[in-house]
Amino acid sequence: MTGRGPEVVALGEVMLRFDPGEGRIRTARTFQVWEGGGEYNVVRGLRRCFGLRTAVATALVDNEVGRLTEDLILQGGVDNSLIRWVPADGIGRAARNGLNFVERGFGIRGALGVSDRANTAVSQLRPGDIDWDSVFSTGARWFHTGGIFAGLSDTTVQVAEEAMTAARRHGATVSYDPNYRPSLWAGRGGPERAREVDLRLARHADVVVGALGLAGVRPGAVRVGPDEVSQALSEVVDRLPGVRVLATTLRGVPSAGVNDWTSAAWSAKAGFVAGPEMPGLHVLDRVGSGDGFAAGLIYGLHTGTGLERALAYGTAHGALTMTTPGDVSMASLAEVEALVGGGSAHVRR
Repeated sequence: MTGRGPEVVALGEVMLRFDPGEGRIRTARTFQVWEGGGEYNVVRGLRRCFGLRTAVATALVDNEVGRLTEDLILQGGVDNSLIRWVPADGIGRAARNGLNFVERGFGIRGALGVSDRANTAVSQLRPGDIDWDSVFSTGARWFHTGGIFAGLSDTTVQVAEEAMTAARRHGATVSYDPNYRPSLWAGRGGPERAREVDLRLARHADVVVGALGLAGVRPGAVRVGPDEVSQALSEVVDRLPGVRVLATTLRGVPSAGVNDWTSAAWSAKAGFVAGPEMPGLHVLDRVGSGDGFAAGLIYGLHTGTGLERALAYGTAHGALTMTTPGDVSMASLAEVEALVGGGSAHVRR
């Protein structure tokens, strides 16, 4: 890296997302191409919306598809110097770049993701491949990773643990998002194995986003009342005595285009905090909204706003992420601040 290093570093896979717009994957003739990935989306939002210097640690095959992914990363303002480039063998026999086909859904038809990501370059990362002491010696103060990266292979679990340990050693704050994906754990132990891995890695984290997953509750899968959220977060605290902040989104899904959206968090200092409620939120594309929430939350915590304000930033940014297509945020900090302050959808001229 040259000049000032990143403030926030994420570790995860970056895929090409193929979006058929209002159509279906099975009948599409054209696709809009974006970049996306659970961990990457967070630092992309922190860079483009919140103005922090960020980088993504990942691996890509050095071919035209990999370079397209890099070009999209660069357009998002995220530092690319931690990309590990793997030589191409011509047909992707040894390693390949990940693809993700995503339908937004409409009405009674929910969103659908079909990933094509087996044997990707990043899934083959091993401990020692990245010099984490060098990464954190440049001044990075926050490190983020999650269960999507950890679920790619057995070795990525080890890499995540190696990175989190190094970040803590250098005094950086560590955040982790369980972000369970059934497709990654099919035939590999399912949700129980995923939860074991999440608990193993979350013990190295200061902040856990999507914390209800560690209590066996997948936000959005079932309706969870406020009392149940508080109880579930308390159970997670008991399992992770060193954690400083737990946070989660809460989503009701009357239809693909209308969601009830709110959040909750816990810290040792503030106790249980409920986020702002946004019932009947109109949704264009919900994919990436949880990552948008994580970005806003991290921004608030990183800049010392306090948990209640950080939770409001996360909730507002996640909501705005749902109003535009693609995984990544297109919101501005001014729009987030306005929504946090009670703004509306009136025309601005």
